[in-house]
Formats: sequence, C-alpha cells, structure tokens
Amino acid sequence: MAGVGGIAGRLYRGEVSVSFVRRQRMWYTISGIILLVSVVALLVRGLNFSVEFKGGSTFQFPATSSTSQGAISRVVTAGGGGDSTVQHISGLNGLSQWQVTTHALSQGVTEKVATALEQAFHVTQSQLGIGLVGPTWGSQITSKAIEALIVFLVVIVIYLSIAFEWRMAVAAFVALLHDIVITVGVYALTGFQVSPTSVIGLLTILGYSLYDTVVVFDKVRENTAGLLTTQRSTYSDAANLALNQTLVRSINTSLTALIPVASILFVGAGLLGAGTLKDLSLVLFVGMLSGTYSSICIATPVLADLKERDPKFKDLAVKVNRRLAGGRAAQRAASEAVGAASATAPAEAGRSDVAAQSADADEAIEPAAAVSAAAARAPERPRQVVRQQRPSGGAQRRSGSGTRKKKG
Repeated sequence: MAGVGGIAGRLYRGEVSVSFVRRQRMWYTISGIILLVSVVALLVRGLNFSVEFKGGSTFQFPATSSTSQGAISRVVTAGGGGDSTVQHISGLNGLSQWQVTTHALSQGVTEKVATALEQAFHVTQSQLGIGLVGPTWGSQITSKAIEALIVFLVVIVIYLSIAFEWRMAVAAFVALLHDIVITVGVYALTGFQVSPTSVIGLLTILGYSLYDTVVVFDKVRENTAGLLTTQRSTYSDAANLALNQTLVRSINTSLTALIPVASILFVGAGLLGAGTLKDLSLVLFVGMLSGTYSSICIATPVLADLKERDPKFKDLAVKVNRRLAGGRAAQRAASEAVGAASATAPAEAGRSDVAAQSADADEAIEPAAAVSAAAARAPERPRQVVRQQRPSGGAQRRSGSGTRKKKG
C-alpha cells in the first residue's frame, strides 16, 4: 500500500507522467477496431432478446440425461410450436431445467406442445411450467427502454453543458456512446439474452462511467484555470496532468467495483445458470471495464482535441512550444559545452603540468638572475686614492720660525 501511495503522490506532483493525451491516435485506433467488431457482430448475429421483449410462450421442465436440445426442438416443431430456442438452466442444489421459448402461441397450440413434451420426455403436468407474454407488452417494454436511454443521454448533455462547458459535454457523450456500442457488441458476440434486467444494468454502468468522467473533468478544469494568462503549459499537457493525478483513484474505484461483479458473473453463470444475476452481472462487468477505459483514454483526449482547435489555445500551444524549444536549445548548447570541456580536460591538465614545471624552474633561476641584474644596474664606485701631501717649504719655515721665537 505504501508503494501505491508513493506512486500516487508522484503522479499527482507530476514527477511521473503517463502520456495519455498525446497518444490519442493509438487509443482511437484501438477503440475503432473494437467498435467495428461490435457493429459487425450486431449486424450479422443480432441480439438475442428475451421473451419479455419479443413476446412468446415459454415451457420449463426438469432436465434428464436422456433429453437434448435437438430432441426438444424437434418435439416442439412437431407439436406446432415452430422454431424455438432451447436453453439449459442450472439451478440451486444441483437442480437443472430446460427452458423452451417460442413465438406467441394460441391456447390450443400451447396445449398441444405441452402434451407433446410430457409424452416425449415423461414429464408430469405439475412439472411443466408454461408462460405466455404477449407481443404488445414486449414492444412496450422495448420502446420504454429506448426512451429511457434517450432521455438519460439528453439530460446528461444538458447537465454537463451547464456545469462545465459544451466541449466537455460532447466528450462525455462520445465516451458514453462508446460504452453503449461495446457493451451491445459483447452481447451480440456471446449470444446472451437481452432482458429488462440488462437494460437496467446498462443504465447503471452509464452512470458509473459518467461519474468517473466528471471527476476527471473537474480536475482538468482546475488545472486549466487561468492557463491563457499564465501560459505555463498547453491545454493538452494540463489535461494529461489532471488525468495522471486521478489515475490511481480511477483504477482503485474500478477494481473495487469489478471484483464483486466478477464474482456474481462467474458464480451466476457457473452455478445458477441463466437468470437475473447472469443478465445483470454481464452488462455491469463489461460496462465498468469499458467505462474505465473510456474515461481515461477517450473522454479526456477528445476534450483536448476539441480545445486545441480553439484559436486561443492554438496560439498558447505555439508560444509554449517556442519557449520550450528555446529552453531545449539552451540546454543542448550547455551540454555540448560541458562535453567539450570534459574532452579538453586531459590536454589542459598536461599543459598545466608543463607550465608548473617551467614555473618551478623559473623560480629556481630567478634569485641568481635577480642578483646579476642588480649587479649590472649598480654604478661603479670611483676608486678612492689616499694621497699623503708633504708640507711645503714655507709652511716648514713658518713652523720653524715660530719655534725659534718661542725659545728666545
């Protein structure tokens, strides 16, 4: 859990980012392939509507080892029931039954088919359950389901247009249609019956998918507030950041909801057989998976594409990309300068060693040279010759006369 919390924190702070918005072509391609398969399956195989939608008669009786789908179909056809759908239903405590569905039969034909089944498979009258659903009631159920779906989509678009903006409403609507087509395509591929319970489950998963999309859009709106003024990033980058910030939450919510639904689906299909749980769990399981995928990989990329077509956000993208290109160029120049400096470092080191040795030699020679230079600059001092002068004759005579006078 600590690891998940750490990843969530790094995603929220933008330290780790998964590029969902920039890879919209890949998501569109994957969704396009899935939608194409779903549409082809719907056109070729069609939907297996339950008796509540198309109306008809049903016959249920206990299953034995001697009965088979082919034998039951032949008996019903011979009794006047026409084409029929035979299903094996597993019940509680290991009990199992055969369910035969035909078109709406008259009372006389219904009695003939019931008698043929009782005689062919040794079924008592109390063990054979007979039901009849008129085609009028089935058509009313179908029309009401379609009306409910249309009203739901219209109300959702209006609400999102008021609460957010029309581009977000369009993106959410595209994601909802995406989920509807995929879910219906899975029903066509698997041959599961479409019952009123399936319609209820479809409306439920549409609400679930919309809830996840609205949470992401709310974070997108928060991240893109004042984006044209600050010009800190493009709309796509801000939307991708919001998507990463809510990614862990979306995954946790989806897993929490899918685990019990998967349990109901596999237990219902493997132990309980066809019935309300099976019809409800399949549509919930497929719809939740599709809804989680569409809210992350379809709704937000579609919103970013719509916003980037706005001239204001086009200019914003140009300015941001120009600034980022300048920053990358400066960074590239700096890295090239660092690389050149690191490449010339050994040669500079060699030259510095030689210079150091030369400096040491110069320092050793410098005192002697200084002395020589000082000696060369000093002027020669004149030789001092000390001469002893002899006293002249006059002086000697003056000296002698003075002496003589002193004596007399």
